[in-house]
Amino acid sequence: MSTLLTDFSAFHFLRPAWLLLLPLILLLWWYFRRDQHRDAQNSGPIAPHLAQALVVGDQRRRLLKPVDLIALLLVLLTLGTAGPSWTRLPDPLMAKTTPLVVALQVSESMLEKDVPPDRLARAKQKVLDLLETRDGAPTALVAYAGSAHRVVPLTDDQALLRPYLEGLSPEVMPVPGENAAAALKLAEQILANEETPGGILFLLNSLSDDDANAMSQHNNQNGLGFLLVAPGNQNGGAISKVRDARVERVSADKSDLRALNRYFDSAFRQALASDKNLQWEDRGWWLAWPAALLALLWFRRGWAMSGRNGSRRALSTSAVILLAFTMMQGLPDNVAAQNPQPSASGDGRLLGRLLTPDQLGQWFSFRKDYRRAAASFQDPYRRGYALYQAGQFEDAANVLAELDTPEALFTRAMALTKTGQYEDSIAAFQQVLQFDPEFPGAQKNLELTQKILAYMQSSRGEEEEELQPSGEQGEESELEQPQQKPQQQDKAKNENPVSAEQWMSTLDTGTSEYLKQRFAAEAASAKNNDKGSGENRR
Repeated sequence: MSTLLTDFSAFHFLRPAWLLLLPLILLLWWYFRRDQHRDAQNSGPIAPHLAQALVVGDQRRRLLKPVDLIALLLVLLTLGTAGPSWTRLPDPLMAKTTPLVVALQVSESMLEKDVPPDRLARAKQKVLDLLETRDGAPTALVAYAGSAHRVVPLTDDQALLRPYLEGLSPEVMPVPGENAAAALKLAEQILANEETPGGILFLLNSLSDDDANAMSQHNNQNGLGFLLVAPGNQNGGAISKVRDARVERVSADKSDLRALNRYFDSAFRQALASDKNLQWEDRGWWLAWPAALLALLWFRRGWAMSGRNGSRRALSTSAVILLAFTMMQGLPDNVAAQNPQPSASGDGRLLGRLLTPDQLGQWFSFRKDYRRAAASFQDPYRRGYALYQAGQFEDAANVLAELDTPEALFTRAMALTKTGQYEDSIAAFQQVLQFDPEFPGAQKNLELTQKILAYMQSSRGEEEEELQPSGEQGEESELEQPQQKPQQQDKAKNENPVSAEQWMSTLDTGTSEYLKQRFAAEAASAKNNDKGSGENRR
């Protein structure tokens, strides 16, 4: 119900001037209908009772007449041309669905078996079910007990989350307890780097009063949901005190997840509707389908507008049809002659006769058929972006090389990064920042690409040093290396955070042992930072 209210509050017309035709259509409808009624009563030189006896066919009065059909068709075309809209088009460089951070409580109380097989196992299964319903949308995982830790950053790779989710247990958590407020703070930090508002979902069995009071001050831009993994006789503590939050109890099916997804999607659409930098989505084409079905009734026998004043009716009908074609000038033009390579499928051939090449490409883009979209687009930027989405990164970089807009340069830089051309990618990111220093994602991706390039160059230098012949001095360095290596590794761990790719490439033990070590190091580092800040205050 809240989704309908949100959409209704944002409903408007993009081209409201076309609505001025509605009074004219209603006036024509009233005129034609009255004229037909008068012709039906006028029998001419024949007496009315004789004319009624001479009429052959069904004499029942129709509820709908051809003039009603034409009037309804014109009303639909007018409303469609006016451009009804209630949602905004997401930026193609932003997430198309809600970024979600899943905060999982991993404490001793989650091992209770009142929810079979136990609360933690059921919560893990719910997370896996949630990933299936999100269809590759960016999702992050946070585990918390007495302390909160980021398990996996925002990623659309479900296979990356699964092993770390399975490795979570109370034994890997360094601090016992239930500090949900710390998990909320960490989740908001993860979403702070995103260009779109997201959602935070807690899977827990209870919540303390202190955590509830702290959570009441959460960022309203991000939706907050709770999935209560506890038996029916428990109310989850103080969850009901958290304002602007959706609470669902775990169920045997996926109804709880569907309800939470609807809640997060509604919050996401509401946030997009309030973003004035995004374009409104034109939904007028929806009305083309009922208009086409109504037009099919013209082929039925008896639905032609006929009468004694045939020439006048024909002239009037022609005027109405001309009006319809005039209104359709705001709709896509015929592009069959402009598109020498129509799609092989039936819908592609039909759309190619109704839409311009760029509109046809946009149609395929909405359906994530980026290869056909790239073949249809004539606009260089749209074609290049479609090639990028289709995974044809080299072709995308070549197409976008002719453009100098910040959007084209950013997409080209991303494509060059995908192909391993890091130096050219860095140059393109720098050009983007020269045009717009605040361009979303440019500075972040520039720094990341520079780190990747530095890592590649350092790795290449180490390989060259290993291939060089070593004498006595080299043997001494090899003997000294085992003593220096642990210190260097500890220093590197403290200076550089571990990325998701490094986790997977350096992991040589089970995820449980790895998470236990990493969480312990993070807790110790946080404790040292607290001590240092306390000494500075003194």
